Amino acid sequence: MSIMSMAYSHILPPHTKQTVLQWLQEDIPSFDYAGVVVGDKPKEAVLLCKSPGILCGVPFVNIVFEELGCTVEWLFSEGDSITPITTIARISGPSNKLLQGERTALNILTRASGVATLAHELSLEAKRIGWKGEVAGTRKTTPGFRIVEKYALLVGGISTHRYDLSHMIMLKDNHIWAVGSVRNAVEAARKAGGFSIKIEVECRSIQEASEAADSGAEIVMLDNFEPPALEKASKTLKTSYPHLTIEASGGITKDTMAQYCIPSVDVVSLSKTTQGYSTVNFSIKLCDGEHDPHNPKVTLDNV
Repeated sequence: MSIMSMAYSHILPPHTKQTVLQWLQEDIPSFDYAGVVVGDKPKEAVLLCKSPGILCGVPFVNIVFEELGCTVEWLFSEGDSITPITTIARISGPSNKLLQGERTALNILTRASGVATLAHELSLEAKRIGWKGEVAGTRKTTPGFRIVEKYALLVGGISTHRYDLSHMIMLKDNHIWAVGSVRNAVEAARKAGGFSIKIEVECRSIQEASEAADSGAEIVMLDNFEPPALEKASKTLKTSYPHLTIEASGGITKDTMAQYCIPSVDVVSLSKTTQGYSTVNFSIKLCDGEHDPHNPKVTLDNV
């Protein structure tokens, strides 16, 4: 069953193809020596999911195999919950091309599905406790792989937070220390960003958060607040600034997230969503009449 409410592939930029081609070039910089073993005889391969999770990464995998002259027939949709061991797609094309795309495609799927699976679990947890705010990732992404990880957060059902430094202005402790005060930092940022870009300020106290709100910041991040302190500070801020968006962040995990999902908190962000996430296990196997791709285990019977 799919968890998706829309096709997020429609938001991917045109240069996504160039990004994927760079990954292929990284893996095949020169000769594919093993290609001489299999040649270019047309073959079909099966894409297997071997651990439970949310399927994610379909548009990127499609680009991989399209570039190599192969076709992919998906048996499941992006966002579907998969139980192992299941054939989720069939891939057809020249044998050497199927194997040239194998590792890049699997690297994408395992990681994208891992992010989407964790995001889905976090979304379900927020719904379970009846919290109305947003769970979000952070900018702690893998260099060169951000577009996939951010995309996977959406497929899993949570917010991406800001995509990059140009997406929103976030003023952290170093920014504030550089100019002496929260107010100075917000005022300088507003002159650069104008009316169209929101400003968020990372705050270590309710005093800093109040100064940020008074200076015109739309969002404050209450950073590393313990749940009791977070509840008190967020309630006080909402009373004085009802339209202020309040984010909780800092050391929050899947196991502790519910403690931070307070009615007066609008956003809870976790770096674990794109940093240190678990992966989902996939494999690609060429089909023939002698080997069962669903059972790759070595046993006494086939030694």
